[in-house]
Amino acid sequence: MSFDGFGDEAFAFYEGLSADNSRDYWTANKDRYERHVREPMLALVAELEDEFGESKVFRPHRDVRFSKDKTPYKDHQGALASGGSLYVQIDADGMMVAGGMYSMDGERLKRYRAAVHAPASGKALEALVDELRDAGLEVAGATLKTRPRGFDADHPRIELLRHTGLYVRRGWPSDPWMATPEVVDRVRESWRLMRPLGDWADTYVGPPGFSR
Repeated sequence: MSFDGFGDEAFAFYEGLSADNSRDYWTANKDRYERHVREPMLALVAELEDEFGESKVFRPHRDVRFSKDKTPYKDHQGALASGGSLYVQIDADGMMVAGGMYSMDGERLKRYRAAVHAPASGKALEALVDELRDAGLEVAGATLKTRPRGFDADHPRIELLRHTGLYVRRGWPSDPWMATPEVVDRVRESWRLMRPLGDWADTYVGPPGFSR
């Protein structure tokens, strides 16, 4: 199955789901989802597998067991590659790609802070983040409002230490080129830029990487 792009029907499906996130809407439009969203996403990640490895395409149902939000379906379709550090998503607004560490807690967060604090690994991350920002990528991720416990407020990398998630992203609106194979080239180019951040995380933090 070759990838030919995400057509208008993919974005229209999510516009409808945003307005009516219900089982009735899903049942009536499931074929549209399979044909215009899931199948093209599977084809897209298959095109990229030779360089970035096998991908995981997420299921459309939300896990609402521990959430106050009981809407049953996700308002986007996402997929993970490269061991979980690279991500692609489409929704009603267009497409987004990202890479890095979406969230960290427990031992992973301790390892991250230790690596940021250490001069060699910390300066390497600082330089990498600056390089990615200069390349036009947005640096994102949840942060603490204050310094993490055990670190001085004047630490040279205090802004990085405040992160509990650190990733970069790039997005595009649902323009006509998305209905063409050009999508593959844009995702590939972006993932190549982002992959060093995932490599840093693999070395100093450990899996998992970017997950939603």
